Parts: sequence; C-alpha cells; structure tokens
Amino acid sequence: MSSIDACLAGIAKLNERILEQPPEERRKHIRERSVSVRVPDLDTVFDMRLTREGLVGLTHRPDGTPAPRAQVVVTVDSDDLVELAEERMDYARALFTRRVRVDASVSDLLRMRKLI
Repeated sequence: MSSIDACLAGIAKLNERILEQPPEERRKHIRERSVSVRVPDLDTVFDMRLTREGLVGLTHRPDGTPAPRAQVVVTVDSDDLVELAEERMDYARALFTRRVRVDASVSDLLRMRKLI
C-alpha cells in the first residue's frame, strides 16, 4: 500500500503530463470538471478541479466525509494510482480489469483517456 504522500506525488505527475500537452490540445480535450479520486485502501478522497491550467485546488479528506458530488469520480487503490502516474500501468487495461473505476459521462471518459 502506497502512502498519501506517494498518491499526492502521483497526482502531481499526472498534472505534469497534462501540462506537457500544447495549450491547443488542452483546449480541445479539457472541459472544466470537479474530480474526486477515491483511494479505498487509504480511506482517503482527493478532491480537485480539472482545468485547462491542469489540476487545481487539490485537497484530501477521509472517505465518507460529506462533500459535494464531483462530476468525475475515480476509484483506485493507492498502488495502482502510483503505477498509473508513473506509466507502469496501461489506463485502458486498468479500466477493463476494473483496477480503476470511473464514474463519469461517456464524453468525459473519452476526454480523460486522451489526457492520461
């Protein structure tokens, strides 16, 4: 099991990958959304906003703490989050094998796939 700090570092790496995209690509694929990443093995939820300027407003809280419902909810164990961030796990395969679960609209799913 990875730590909260390792997960925060993984989210930072994902943000770096988003920001490496040219601004015109980000405009094409990113629609501002509230995002929650649930990490059940750490009993933690990371809340943030996905914007054209990357992931902003990152906070974390204990799972089960009341919060507004995010438009995109990702559920992933801590080790898998870190592996995805370090590109040691394929996002499509992780979805197919249910190591990552995403609760979002179909259009949001397709856009996220292009970013990650």
